[in-house]
Amino acid sequence: MTNHEAGPAEMLPGLRASVADGKARAAATRARKAAEFEPAGVDPVARVLVDVPLAHLDRTFDYAVPTAYADTAVPGARVKVRFAGQDVNGYVVARAATSDHTGRLQPLRRVVSAEPVLSPVVADLTAAVAARYAGARADVLRLAVPPRHARVEAEPWEMPPTEVPGVASGAWQHVTHGETFLAHLTDGSAPRGVWSAAPGDDWPAMVAAAVAATLAGGRGAVVCVPDQRDVDRVGAALDVALGPDRHATLTADLGPAARYRAFLSVSRGARRVVVGTRAAAFAPVHDLGLVVIWDDGDDLHAEPRAPYPHVREVLGLRAEAEGTAMLLGGFARSTEAAMLLRSGWARELAPPRDVVRERARTEVAAAEDRAVGARLPRPAFEAIRSGLAHGPVLVQTPRAGYAPALACERCRTPARCGHCAGPLVLPGPTAPPTCRWCGTADGRWACRECGHRGLRAPVRGEARTAEELGRTFPGTTVRSSSGDRVLARVGERPDIVVATVGAEPVAETGYAAVVLLDTWLTLARDDMRVQEEAVRRWLGAAGLVRPGGHVVAVGDPAHPALQALVRWDPAGFADRELVERGEAHLPPTARIATITGEPGALDDAVTLLDLPEPAEVLGPVPVSAEEQRVVVRVPLAHGARLSAALGELQRVRSARKLDAVRIRVDPPSI
Repeated sequence: MTNHEAGPAEMLPGLRASVADGKARAAATRARKAAEFEPAGVDPVARVLVDVPLAHLDRTFDYAVPTAYADTAVPGARVKVRFAGQDVNGYVVARAATSDHTGRLQPLRRVVSAEPVLSPVVADLTAAVAARYAGARADVLRLAVPPRHARVEAEPWEMPPTEVPGVASGAWQHVTHGETFLAHLTDGSAPRGVWSAAPGDDWPAMVAAAVAATLAGGRGAVVCVPDQRDVDRVGAALDVALGPDRHATLTADLGPAARYRAFLSVSRGARRVVVGTRAAAFAPVHDLGLVVIWDDGDDLHAEPRAPYPHVREVLGLRAEAEGTAMLLGGFARSTEAAMLLRSGWARELAPPRDVVRERARTEVAAAEDRAVGARLPRPAFEAIRSGLAHGPVLVQTPRAGYAPALACERCRTPARCGHCAGPLVLPGPTAPPTCRWCGTADGRWACRECGHRGLRAPVRGEARTAEELGRTFPGTTVRSSSGDRVLARVGERPDIVVATVGAEPVAETGYAAVVLLDTWLTLARDDMRVQEEAVRRWLGAAGLVRPGGHVVAVGDPAHPALQALVRWDPAGFADRELVERGEAHLPPTARIATITGEPGALDDAVTLLDLPEPAEVLGPVPVSAEEQRVVVRVPLAHGARLSAALGELQRVRSARKLDAVRIRVDPPSI
């Protein structure tokens, strides 16, 4: 044996050390495995809501809590569990000492995060929303809790100042019962109001005053508005009323990190005020005292994903469950808000008539002859001309683009594409007629009926309107706001601002005049809510006028919707609409649901549906080449039973693995 070779005696200590090390690792593994399966000493059962959007599995399941996760598997935490042979995500809803399950419980696979992101009140709210809209709770949870961002969870947190801001005085003085409403918020009561704003009202500042009153009473607030521009306006008003960095912003447009950071600031109690779009309705605000929705008739408040909840209903359910105050505000009034007043659930907050008359002068100018394209009658022209002497003027038009519809100049036959028969549009003043469907340009178009080559534009978009106004008022700057070119604000310069519906920028000191063009086109839509929506659009634009400004609508002076605008009477109009809806058994005086799917699946669904006795089934009617739809209608008193029946239908179909159908309760339009 050479001196480089080790004998058995020399190798023995190393082997012993290696064996001992292996035994230690094996013991540690056994200990870890034992900890994974050994139940926790206190509350060893976790009730978990699994993230599986199957209706028949829409309930909590019991899992064993291993000792290793005894402190981290807290209610609201995200966990991984074994479910149907797969690892799935879930939320711990509660911990319990015992389980009704008779067999051995599966242990939690792991705790993804000990952060309690699902508070008990929000967990209950998701269950109520799922039941109201006959949907799966897992789908509602995706709306309520944003995806996790681990780096954000690890960031250090600083609590904001805790001093209570003062309540701004004067913002609500001109509103009947407005100051009383703020006083109830301050003393911790839960008033519920339907608020009609007056022309020229700085509604973001008034909302901020209500939030400040709620904070002064030691409670938090949630404010939901339709879009990002409204979020920015309310956020700026809250900064003035509460101080900087005192509220959180929650919108779907935020990036994953920013949204989760804002969500955690609310969940951890660092922020007690939230402003945002639909995403804010489920915000886990501590000690919630007030929920606010502005312009609840805007369709942006309706969630486009299943189960399609509406923010107004979510906040209403939350106000009932948590005993909070609620404020529904807007220049217009929805029929749903009118229904809340009729039932006594809420009280009216509105300015007196003399305040409305002082704020704005409103009139309707009859279009001289729409057939030959006269769009600016003398009263509208004079309103623009006199308004430009004092500041900016807003002109609202219902269509974007240049000429979104064309017709034969001679016989008025709609112009169609020779390639696919789609409608022709005019993209710009020098562009040839182009098909809206296939994009084919047709510079040599001729009418199929009379052979004439001339075209007219029965409908003009904001670009064409801006061009016409530029020629009518030479030397005046004309600005457009629509589509991807939406202006947020304009200054005090005497410019003409042409905007489509919803894209009207805010003027710093209000508009000197507002002109509403083509009101006939707004009223021409085939929809149950056409008049309600028209009044909402017009009042929303007219509300941007400065105190003492002038509003002119071009249309039929005898039309009831335009009469409501002239009188600035959103309350009376909503009440009349509500009466007519009741006579026709339409929402909100009735509960309606639509079921859409392929004919065979739809027939199965209707057969399985156990409806309450007064229910009506209308249809089926085709909605596309492959799908049909039925409408189910019940009196409002049976609305909860209809939702329950639809929810049970979803569970039965899910368990039997039948072809899917789409169910929508109280759709915005039918």
